[in-house]
Amino acid sequence: MIEPRYRLRVYILTALVLFGFGVLLSRLYEFQIIEQKAFKDQIPGNRQITVREPGIRGEIKDRNGIVLARNKRQFEVSFNLEEIHQAYRLQREEATKNDIGDEKGMPRSVKVTDIVEIVKERVIGPLADLGLARDFNADAMRVHYKTHGGLVPFVYTTDVTYDDFAKFAEHSLDIPGVYLNVRPLREYPYKALSCHALGYLRQWSKGTIPEAARREYGYQYIGDDAGIAGVEATLDDMLRGTEGWKKIVKNEKGKILGEGAYDVLDPGVGAEVTLTIDAEAQYLVSNVIRRAGDASGIVMDVRTGEILAMASIPDYDPNDYIPSISEAKAKEYDSNPLHPWMDRNINAFAPGSTFKIPTALVGATRGLATRVFNCSGGVNYGTQRVRCWIEKQKGGSHGPLTLPKAIQQSCNPYFMQLANAIGAPGMPDGFRMLGFGEKTGIPLPGEQTGTVIGSREWLRRNPNERSTPINMGFAAIGQGNSMATPLQLCAMISCVANGGRYYQPRLIKKAERREGEKMVTIVKDEPRLKVDLLKEGVKKSDIDLIHLGMWKAVNEQGGTAGRVKIPPYEVDGVKLPGYEVAAKTGTAQAETAIVDGKPYQRHNSWTMAFAPYNEPRYAVVVFVHDGKSGGKVCGPLVHLILRGLLARDEGMRLPLHPLDPVAGKLEPIEEIALPADVLEAIDLTQNDGDTGDESAEAAAASGIVPENPNATQPITPKPTITRKADAEGTVVKPRKKPPARSH
Repeated sequence: MIEPRYRLRVYILTALVLFGFGVLLSRLYEFQIIEQKAFKDQIPGNRQITVREPGIRGEIKDRNGIVLARNKRQFEVSFNLEEIHQAYRLQREEATKNDIGDEKGMPRSVKVTDIVEIVKERVIGPLADLGLARDFNADAMRVHYKTHGGLVPFVYTTDVTYDDFAKFAEHSLDIPGVYLNVRPLREYPYKALSCHALGYLRQWSKGTIPEAARREYGYQYIGDDAGIAGVEATLDDMLRGTEGWKKIVKNEKGKILGEGAYDVLDPGVGAEVTLTIDAEAQYLVSNVIRRAGDASGIVMDVRTGEILAMASIPDYDPNDYIPSISEAKAKEYDSNPLHPWMDRNINAFAPGSTFKIPTALVGATRGLATRVFNCSGGVNYGTQRVRCWIEKQKGGSHGPLTLPKAIQQSCNPYFMQLANAIGAPGMPDGFRMLGFGEKTGIPLPGEQTGTVIGSREWLRRNPNERSTPINMGFAAIGQGNSMATPLQLCAMISCVANGGRYYQPRLIKKAERREGEKMVTIVKDEPRLKVDLLKEGVKKSDIDLIHLGMWKAVNEQGGTAGRVKIPPYEVDGVKLPGYEVAAKTGTAQAETAIVDGKPYQRHNSWTMAFAPYNEPRYAVVVFVHDGKSGGKVCGPLVHLILRGLLARDEGMRLPLHPLDPVAGKLEPIEEIALPADVLEAIDLTQNDGDTGDESAEAAAASGIVPENPNATQPITPKPTITRKADAEGTVVKPRKKPPARSH
């Protein structure tokens, strides 16, 4: 029997032996399984390497098949820096054994460790002899080698012509570590056109390389570019193609044997995405809103909710990011205070009087569309009074008003009383039903929800506020902290135009991917009905009353969207020759800036419209930052957009060309005048209405300052200007005016 003291020693010895065997087995597994490929590669003789090929990105087209994002062929020369380094070490070892000096007489035993010097000696020299040497960034090469070693190839140049390609192909086999590739390069043929919807790509980086990549692709891993903005980002997984690979055999000196790859899996092509965007309509809208300095414009098909055009300025060229953006261009974009990447169509702004239309719709769900409210020149809330524009301008009042007349006159007191009759939570709940206060679901990153006064989100952000009558009144006229995106307003006005069916805005018409010989549908082409107001208590006659009010705003004296004559200028609104249009304008206070050391009040101006009135097809919303009046600034822009769209329906051809980006500018705009030939085709009347005073009145009464992240930043003073718009070849032939719609 073993004594206790010896038994403990046996246990300890046994544990040590087992531990030693465990360590030995662990190292054997590491050497023979995990690191097997690496050790095999060190054995002199032929070896096989696997090169990953990224998938080919799918094309993005407009609704008519016009390609907006495609891939072009790019010749690329890349270096595997680890192979070049290994070939250098092998050559140096052989030279040391034979005591051979280099061409300068220096002994080969002198060790060179700088990868740049090695590349210059081993690679650049032979390329220079062939006339194929290019400039490269030495620091970038050192950082790349330290970061990626031989896993990720260093792109030496893409400045390769077809003749250069042939030379490289002929001699690259003689230079270890040099690879010639033909790769797809993303291209946006129309440049800045629809850039915010399309987005752009960013080159793959180290952080996107899987941990297992080094074991699977021992020498070369070429990753996938990633979508950063627009549908390139939101549909990134769909647009990416499946990865491919090729296996290459090399000898111990790093030279490729034979013709190269003997085993290949071609990369797959990603899905083909078709947008609802109409490229010609997009070009039209983009050109029109460039007449303002900071603006957006949307066109929707009221019958389906499809977005036909969606433009925002300032803008950018997505090609600037391919393959990577230059330092100078990045600085140019970064230094622009108007943020060219911002898509104003999905960013929220104070909506002003445009909110009177959703207020009317919410009232209709409560049976209030036929109510008459009296305008006495203002509405009193305790000691506060919110005046109507007519009281301030003329010292009068509108008196009793029906809904159509209130829309025509854009009467604040009417809609504030209507909102108070609806009350809370009816107002915020009704607005949410119409898509406000939440994202529309459009597949674009960064969409904002806006703000609906009285909603749960508003109460959470403003814990000291309550859904008081005055706050409900401000919600009705788009003041206080009310915020909405142009896209939300366009979807709402499309609902009005089509008779009460709210379609979720659509940017993706369809998406298809090839699987074998068949095209498989990933996204179906079908409208998405979100709400039918006729099932929510709204009558067809109620919708007709809103139609009539918007028609009066354009076509009858006193409307806010018709012609306004302010000597010495003659500015026209939305009215079109040969067509009937319905519209609503809005002007709201935006941020307060500092000019010459003094506060300066900026405004948001809006016009939303639909046409033709009898058989609506198009809904249009235009937003201009620091426009003084919706009718005088945005109205003419909506006019030109509708004029072009309807002209095409008559058989005219709209132009389509690549667009260079514009930096935009922020300056007060009093009015945008239509060309003389357009004015001659329209009846001359004089209307009063939306002047922007309503926003000042509401703010003065509420004491609420609109949200303004840039309020304390000084701006360079610029003169107030009058812009003359250009018809852009969109003049239509006058035709017989259609009969008035029955109400």
